[in-house]
Amino acid sequence: MTLQDYTHLFLDFLQENSNNKEPKNLYKPVDYILQLGGKRLRPLLTLISADAFGTEAKKALHAALAVEVFHNFTLLHDDIMDQAPIRRGKPTVHEKWDINTGILSGDVMLINSYQYLEKYKAKTYKKLTAIFSQTAVEVCEGQQYDMDFETRNDVNLSQYMKMIKYKTSVLVAAALQMGAIIAKAAQKEQKEIYNFGISLGLAFQLQDDYLDSFGNVATFGKKIGGDILENKKTWLYIKALETASKSDQVILQSIYNQKAVSESDKIEKVKKLFKKYKIDKLIKKEIKSYSNKALLQLESMELKEKPKAILKDLVYSLEKRNT
Repeated sequence: MTLQDYTHLFLDFLQENSNNKEPKNLYKPVDYILQLGGKRLRPLLTLISADAFGTEAKKALHAALAVEVFHNFTLLHDDIMDQAPIRRGKPTVHEKWDINTGILSGDVMLINSYQYLEKYKAKTYKKLTAIFSQTAVEVCEGQQYDMDFETRNDVNLSQYMKMIKYKTSVLVAAALQMGAIIAKAAQKEQKEIYNFGISLGLAFQLQDDYLDSFGNVATFGKKIGGDILENKKTWLYIKALETASKSDQVILQSIYNQKAVSESDKIEKVKKLFKKYKIDKLIKKEIKSYSNKALLQLESMELKEKPKAILKDLVYSLEKRNT
């Protein structure tokens, strides 16, 4: 199978499982966010992993859908917490409807994601729900760290990397492990594909951080500079504080803590400091480092050649993505 084959397989299944249920004001927002598009990286990884370990990708469709619905549930609630107006170039759910609808529709998505796993036999179901629940808790912990960091001025890179591991990487890793579980891969193999997913997820999130400041709104699908406006302590910000002169450290912290400055002015001033200390280039080196680690981990695994090659191409394409 090609990546396009996996994508068609999943999108057809997603369409078959679209919600036409009542009450419409609960389920319409669910369909809306699921149909906004996006990379579908996580569900595709579940299908590719199952295939790579020797089982038919279609057997992993319910798990892939569980992962995608859960991921979009987190995005829906994140957008409410961040007061984000745009998701994938379209109005966010709470903007199109309202906050209460967004909360409730998100809640039903979380429940639905677990219901999809009920399609598997007891032994497989138990293993899938164990990793799924562990991941769900870690994603919530990551989100809380992220919010806590907004009001802290002492966040270091180690703490930041732990936060993005929980908020982003663990779900990428779990998506891969779930495919391995369905394929009845050995525990050692499950751990290896999970660790590959952690490295892939970290590279993916760092690229997201880069694009948030230096991407193109037409391709990125979100407002450029959103992390800066929300005072998020991203890798770029923390590295800038580590690298900058004492006077520029004070300026950067002052801009982040300042309320009166205009949005565009705040974004421009912060980006100017990032570029002054070549933080945009330094984060690209960090992304490359995690990508290389992922490739080494992948190379050491015994997998079917075609899906393994697709996973390798995904790592390469991650560094070049602009969405």
